Amino acid sequence: MAGQPFGWRLSCFDELPSTSDLCLAKADAGEVDGFAVLAFHQTSPRGSRGRLWADPGDSLALSVLIRPDMAERKQPGAWAFIAALAFHDALAEDRISPRLRIKWPNDIVLDGRKMAGILVEAGGGDAPWLVIGFGANLVASPVISGRKLACLAEWTASCQPRAVAERILVALARWRTVFRAQGFAAIRVAWLERSLPLDAPLVVNGGGHYSKGRFAGIGEDGELLLDCNGKIERVITGEVLYGDPKVNTLETGRAAGH
Repeated sequence: MAGQPFGWRLSCFDELPSTSDLCLAKADAGEVDGFAVLAFHQTSPRGSRGRLWADPGDSLALSVLIRPDMAERKQPGAWAFIAALAFHDALAEDRISPRLRIKWPNDIVLDGRKMAGILVEAGGGDAPWLVIGFGANLVASPVISGRKLACLAEWTASCQPRAVAERILVALARWRTVFRAQGFAAIRVAWLERSLPLDAPLVVNGGGHYSKGRFAGIGEDGELLLDCNGKIERVITGEVLYGDPKVNTLETGRAAGH
């Protein structure tokens, strides 16, 4: 379709309850791979762990529907990292900087403050699908007590929602091609180049259990490696609460129970 990012069918709406909910409905109705939807405002956005995504206005709300092929289904956990790479590169305009980093597994932080996040949902049984939702603060960040957030306008003037969405779709197609050709090993290397630096102090909330240590990378399946006084813990699921110590000292103290 003329004017569409290669390989995608992008639909734009002034307002939707949730872009991911529309993709889920399309998946259940049999929509094929490559459907994407952008909303300039969401009335019921969803974030990770069942949270609502706060929309301060002029935000990014993009979701995509993917039908993974047989090869892509062999490592379903890879998609959070593929999506994070695409998101980072689109927001960063293909620059790698210590200011803009990926926080495990797929949050994007600017100067240590969360700027964007991803929600990956899967289903479909014998006809599997993935719905990946991308949300980012573009020109303003919401005010949430106890949290310090960032917006893309602090990084670049190129933060129009459709332009950002199209960059994400192009980057997602590119990293999907890398995954098909080279497997998760290549995704892992690229992800680590854009992640929080090794040895960064972290606190991980694993269902109410807090682990405090230093970032030691990710394993072959994408699990977080946390160095806890010389002992490596492998974190399969959890919330990383601590990124840049200069920015998130308060949040870290709360996570550690101080």
